[in-house]
Amino acid sequence: MSLRSQRRLAADLLKVGVSRVWIDPDRLEDVDAAITRDEIRRLIGEGVIRASAEIGVSRARARLTHEKRKKGRGRGAGSRKGKSTATTPRKKTWMIKVRAMRSAIRDLRDHRIITKQVYRVLYRMVKGGAFEGVGDLKEYVESRSLRRRR
Repeated sequence: MSLRSQRRLAADLLKVGVSRVWIDPDRLEDVDAAITRDEIRRLIGEGVIRASAEIGVSRARARLTHEKRKKGRGRGAGSRKGKSTATTPRKKTWMIKVRAMRSAIRDLRDHRIITKQVYRVLYRMVKGGAFEGVGDLKEYVESRSLRRRR
């Protein structure tokens, strides 16, 4: 007994694909006898024919991975793709650097290692991007002997 036409009609009525139509194996004779859309509709109402659940990809593993990533796992150099600026934007990197350098020259000024005039010059240089980082800034101060004379 071929239930091809019944399966096709049921799929049309249930608004699913033919492969998702489930037919009760105990009532195959009733389904075989049903040839009109109304009869198929009645069998759907009785629960003899129904749509099987859609098969999807489980998100369980993805959720676990996401939780681990939030903790910082799997974020090492070997797992990264793209440029360095893909993980940390250029602006954020710049802000971190500049704030560190400004803090460093503020400390030098407050501990009376450099004068206010030198502080202002260095502040403008930091803003202009003259230094790579705090180490470079301190090296510049030492090499130019900008320390306050006792």
